[in-house]
Amino acid sequence: MKVAYIFSTSGHTASYKLGTMILPQLEQGTHGVEVVGLFFFDDNNYILRQGDPIGERLAKVAQEQGILLMMCDQCAVERGLAKGQPGTFPSPVKPVGTVAGVRAGCFPDLYTALAGNMPDQIITL
Repeated sequence: MKVAYIFSTSGHTASYKLGTMILPQLEQGTHGVEVVGLFFFDDNNYILRQGDPIGERLAKVAQEQGILLMMCDQCAVERGLAKGQPGTFPSPVKPVGTVAGVRAGCFPDLYTALAGNMPDQIITL
């Protein structure tokens, strides 16, 4: 089964649930499903900052396992993690100061990016 995770809950969702539960399982090959995408909203985007220990580990796993890393373009611009003007498709927003391989976009960008490797389930945390 293929899954994609959307990190939308405020607080420490990405650092706690991803950093202490999901990411270690991905690193050890014990997660039980194929993760094809991770999409980040609000302050969850901060985990994707260059130099963030969890973000750097995540970037390595994503590159090795072919996992899409995408952050909400508007959320990223508001937090200084991307530059550009959100609101059009495809998003012209470009990440800055993030770990390798991160994209910025909105839902149409996410759907397009996952089209070739569509998840069976999307889980929102």
